[in-house]
Amino acid sequence: MTNIFAVVLAAGQGTRMKSKLYKVLHPVCGKSMVEHVIDNINTLNTNRIVTVVGHGADMVKETLGDKSEYVLQAEQLGTAHAIQQAEQLLGGLEGTTLVVCGDTPLIRPETMQALFEHHQKTNAKATILTAMADDPTGYGRILRDTNGQVSQIVEQKDASEEQRLVKEINTGTYCFDNKSLFETLKLVKNDNVQGEYYLPDVIEILQKQGETISAYVTSNFDETLGVNDRFALSQAEELMRARINERHMRNGVTIINPASTHISSEAIIGSDTIIKPGTIIEGKTVIGEDCVIGPNSHIVNTTIGDRTTIHSSVIIDSTVGNDTAVGPFAHLRPESSLGDKVKIGNFVEVKKSSLGNNSKVSHLSYIGDAEVGQNVNIGCGTITVNYDGKNKFKTIIEDEVFVGCNSNLVAPVTLKEGSYVAAGSTITKEVPSDALAIARARQENKINYVSKLNLK
Repeated sequence: MTNIFAVVLAAGQGTRMKSKLYKVLHPVCGKSMVEHVIDNINTLNTNRIVTVVGHGADMVKETLGDKSEYVLQAEQLGTAHAIQQAEQLLGGLEGTTLVVCGDTPLIRPETMQALFEHHQKTNAKATILTAMADDPTGYGRILRDTNGQVSQIVEQKDASEEQRLVKEINTGTYCFDNKSLFETLKLVKNDNVQGEYYLPDVIEILQKQGETISAYVTSNFDETLGVNDRFALSQAEELMRARINERHMRNGVTIINPASTHISSEAIIGSDTIIKPGTIIEGKTVIGEDCVIGPNSHIVNTTIGDRTTIHSSVIIDSTVGNDTAVGPFAHLRPESSLGDKVKIGNFVEVKKSSLGNNSKVSHLSYIGDAEVGQNVNIGCGTITVNYDGKNKFKTIIEDEVFVGCNSNLVAPVTLKEGSYVAAGSTITKEVPSDALAIARARQENKINYVSKLNLK
């Protein structure tokens, strides 16, 4: 079996992005461009992946972690110079090297696989991933000889008027015989308009040496998009979002309006779930089967069970069980956990709290730093008073507790199993099991008091 190596070019600053964030770290559908590239390459069962870093090297390394090895291109002298930095790790090894730019997040694993297989089939020293462009402006052109074989790649800035009319473009993705690649790189010169060492010059050198040069034409021009500015970034986002939505729909998810639905590349959604318009699903969110999500819901890094409804609500870094209803206009902040058959209603905020099965907080309440048991009913306007200005304290509400409307539970406090809290109470100490807690002033009516106020 042929060894497969990969070199990812991620050293450029990307000045056209006009950003403090380095180009390859800009996210597309919730994941940085270079992560998309690395994850797609990993589907090829590569032996080694080397990322060439330069600007923002530490940030790129932090983002990718152990998904890749790294080499530094301290001075950006062109793509051939960048690849040369990987010689210390890959030079002299037998195998095939895939070269991909870190700003091309749309290249599919299937296309990379097809490129590799074509390279093997043609027994080529180099194979170029090409595409046919209606408007090839800005791309390197693929020049072929009278036999249709690749003879040269010429950059836009160095191309003649006739060469600029060529529609077949270089995508910047290649397969090389690894040993030939690093041997030929030593022969590349920088006698061009930019004064840079171009990787495509390797193709011309190998061709002049009589080596076989092949090209694989992708049928989908869109996946070759290189992101160099914010407009191209928006294009990549739109194209990938459409691709992600299509994948989910073909797997049995109903998306009412794909154009208004944003789903991260890492999200998992079960069959027969319905996603309504205006929904944003980010991060490593997992949603079960037969759910209804939206409209206008925002879910981030959250696990949701089966048959659950999330209506016009925000859920972040939390867990929601089966047959549960959230919203409309609810907010689950990080580290919240809802059991099965739980009801979180209108304008309820839950923060770092757990609610057991069959418990309900139906409207206009704040539940923070609390442990709520099963079959608990928390009435409208209830607040767990968890913060004294310096420290947070926990509220514990055991099973079968009933909390009346407009109650304040001043933590630390425990409501024991089966207890009741009268509406309008401020609870500051433990409520025993089976007890009714009343903590409010007795009503007093002052007869004829209003007439004495001289309001008229």
